[in-house]
Amino acid sequence: MFGFGFALVPLYDVLCNWTGFNGRSSGMSVAADVAEQPDNTRTVTVEFLTTVNGGQPWAFAPDVQRLEVHPGKLYTVNFTAQNPHDAAAMAQAVPSIAPWNAARYLKKTECFCFRQQVFAALEEKHMPVRFMLERELPAEVDTVTLSYTFFDVTQLALR
Repeated sequence: MFGFGFALVPLYDVLCNWTGFNGRSSGMSVAADVAEQPDNTRTVTVEFLTTVNGGQPWAFAPDVQRLEVHPGKLYTVNFTAQNPHDAAAMAQAVPSIAPWNAARYLKKTECFCFRQQVFAALEEKHMPVRFMLERELPAEVDTVTLSYTFFDVTQLALR
C-alpha cells in the first residue's frame, strides 16, 4: 500500500502538468518575444503571492501585491529575495497559477523561476518577471493569481 501511494506522486505530477490542475501547467508558455496587441477595453487583476518552503528565513516578496493589466500587453513585476545565511546559497522558485484554466494564456518572456538563483552571503537580489496575459483569456476570468514558492536548494546543488 505504501509503495502504491509513493508511486502515485510522479503520476500526479504528470497529470497536473498536463491538465493544469492545481495551477501547475506546462501550458504556461515561455516566449522569447511576443507581439503586443493590448485589449484596452478589458482589465484583469493579477495578484502576486510568495511563500518560502519549509519556514526557511529567506526574505522573498513581490514589489507590488497586485496589478491591473490589459490582456495582450507586456508587464514587468520585480521580486526581491535575500539570502539570510553567512555563506553562499542557491534557490529555485516554482510558479503556480490560479485559476488553473488561465495558465495556458500566460506567456513569460523573462522569469527568475526559469533557473536556479545563486546568492552570495547575505545578498539581496531584485528579480524581474516579464509577462503577458493573452487576449484570448476567457471572459469569465477577471483575476489571475501568480504565486511562487521559493526553495533553498543549496544542499541539493552540492550533491
